[in-house]
Amino acid sequence: MALLEELAKASVQSCEINKELYNQYNVKRGLRNADFSGVLVGLTNIGNVVGYSKDVNGVSIPMNGELYYRGYEVKDLVHGFQSDGRHGFEEVAYLLLAGKLPNKEELKSFTDMIKVEQELDFSLSKNLILSLRGKCIMNMLARTVLGLYTDDDKAEDYSPENLIRQSISLIARFPVIVAYAYFGMRHSFQRKSLIIRHPKPGLSLAENFLYMLKGSNGYTKLQADLLDLALVLHAEHGGGNNSSFTTRVVSSAQTDTYSAIAAALGSLKGGLHGGANIKVIRMMDNIKENVKNWDDENEVDDYLNRILNKKAFDGTGKIYGIGHAIYTLSDPRCVLLKEQARELAKQAGREDEYNLYESIEKLAPKAFYRYKGSNSKVITANVDFYSGFIYQCLGIPEELYTPIFAIARVAGWAAHRIEEVTSSSARIIRPAYKSVVEEKSYTPLSKRS
Repeated sequence: MALLEELAKASVQSCEINKELYNQYNVKRGLRNADFSGVLVGLTNIGNVVGYSKDVNGVSIPMNGELYYRGYEVKDLVHGFQSDGRHGFEEVAYLLLAGKLPNKEELKSFTDMIKVEQELDFSLSKNLILSLRGKCIMNMLARTVLGLYTDDDKAEDYSPENLIRQSISLIARFPVIVAYAYFGMRHSFQRKSLIIRHPKPGLSLAENFLYMLKGSNGYTKLQADLLDLALVLHAEHGGGNNSSFTTRVVSSAQTDTYSAIAAALGSLKGGLHGGANIKVIRMMDNIKENVKNWDDENEVDDYLNRILNKKAFDGTGKIYGIGHAIYTLSDPRCVLLKEQARELAKQAGREDEYNLYESIEKLAPKAFYRYKGSNSKVITANVDFYSGFIYQCLGIPEELYTPIFAIARVAGWAAHRIEEVTSSSARIIRPAYKSVVEEKSYTPLSKRS
């Protein structure tokens, strides 16, 4: 143990870099510019995230957020399939992969392909999911994806047709793998019954996931509609988000699809990326415990001030779910979720909690501006602020919040991988790191202290 402590201490010391050097060499830490916008590293036809405009002098102007999939604004897509009274995730997955909206025949054929691919062979389920016990569903999902490589005779085939086949297969299988992994985890570590429900061909992907988790009578139409909406809104968010960029970086090295998607899962698993809504839930639990009157805005505001001043909750000074790297006046995903969230909360008997969320959404930006003494950085609630609460109302276990994100985002990852490996401008992604360590002379082992 002494050696481990010594090595750990030496390792940390060797990682220390004078922060002044970052300014001296104009390093774009986190691939961010000085105004926190992302460094432009590529071009894409897939997704576009718009949170502000710029005037003639390059000064950012706050605006209501917009999210585009293949040129279509996501709110138009959502309102389109909702007005037809149908689910939209499969249509959005087709759009992301093909770059165009499907007609009725194309959507049916695509949906039928997903239904065929949903069914996992018993050997895959047993050997890759149920026998390899694990407490983390994201880890189980990633290693299962890597295991699927061995079952694919064309795992290394880079033809567009094969890449599409692999993409459809992964989109179809993610909900099944996640559901089976969850019940396997419960059985192994919580001594609960092992429940395996095979997906039903007549259900949408969102409905099938709820069915596999809760059975035929375990969910309502509104719950299925909200989950489908959540999947649509998490399916894509531009090439610059950490997991999509990871997909492109790994794919640019010409690795296989399964390795690229497993790498993206490793990125999404991180608390700074896919686990943000769980932090919101933790914060809200703390607020509910410490604010006696949820309807008293002054009391709520006072507690938010305590959080910002690091005197409450986790001591970080962060109000989780408030603010976004790009969106300013509004996050369109949050806006769309809220259109049905109140009705869901009412159905779940949690309307008082929903009202508290809305109150904090209104008060938190004002508290932040007051704390900073400036409103130069306009902030708003992001999608993570409400998504965890919505999953609670759906009766979905917390262990599945980030895996649900993955179930949705694999469609975007697949599209970015195909674009990365088939683009005429494709080349391996290799940014530069400048070494700032001083050169040293070699000392023979016998002379080292």
